Amino acid sequence: MSYQQHFSMGSGSRPARRNFEFGRTCVVRPQGKHQATIVWLHGLGDNGSSCSQLLENLPLPNVKWICPTAPTRPVALLGGFPCTAWFDVGEISEESPDDWEGLDASATHIANLLSTEPADVKIAIGGFSMGAATALYSATCAAFGRYSNGNAYPINLRAVVGLSGWLPGSRSLRTKVEGSHEAARRAASLPIFLCHGTSDDVVPYNYGETSAQCLNTAGFRNLTFKSYEGLGHYTVPREMDEVRNWLTATLGLDGSRS
Repeated sequence: MSYQQHFSMGSGSRPARRNFEFGRTCVVRPQGKHQATIVWLHGLGDNGSSCSQLLENLPLPNVKWICPTAPTRPVALLGGFPCTAWFDVGEISEESPDDWEGLDASATHIANLLSTEPADVKIAIGGFSMGAATALYSATCAAFGRYSNGNAYPINLRAVVGLSGWLPGSRSLRTKVEGSHEAARRAASLPIFLCHGTSDDVVPYNYGETSAQCLNTAGFRNLTFKSYEGLGHYTVPREMDEVRNWLTATLGLDGSRS
């Protein structure tokens, strides 16, 4: 499934728009009664198919998983080499400039994938690495009620999961949330579950921890941060078991088959 998003970049010498061509979306159907739909976002250079293979073995029979594939684009972190990426990134640190346009394009695509789900189905977003960063950006959009480009955020997000990720836009988050009572209320009520390995050599543990602290300080108080001693930049069954248990409790999944 491909999807194209156009963004105006104003007048002057800059290009009028960037095109974002999203790749194939894989769907894992619920094996039991459909109670929740979760978009799961892959890491840099990966695709939705590999995520779907991991998630179809997770015993959550009431969940429909949607696993999209990011656009293929040049990535500054890789010296301009093109690969699947939810947004452009130069370095994984607080000092790196944020690609708001790329983030908005991906967050919009994700929200569109969820916008047609039944009204009685709870919706959530999760991801790994850059996918986790995109999920956390979606969490901030849900709190503000809009994307950074000013367009309205259209869905009622009920939970966010981020594994081995970081928070884009962390420098200005607290000021933005504190400036709006509605944003503060929505931030405080959105459950977030973050996990990070202490031996992560791609997204440093302290950056993941700082991102969690930044979210908490900005008003995202329903947040759990779990550290995994010795874990590198990958997932392990124990971590996925905790994700499953947290999603079951947070979304009220009862395991029913019909």
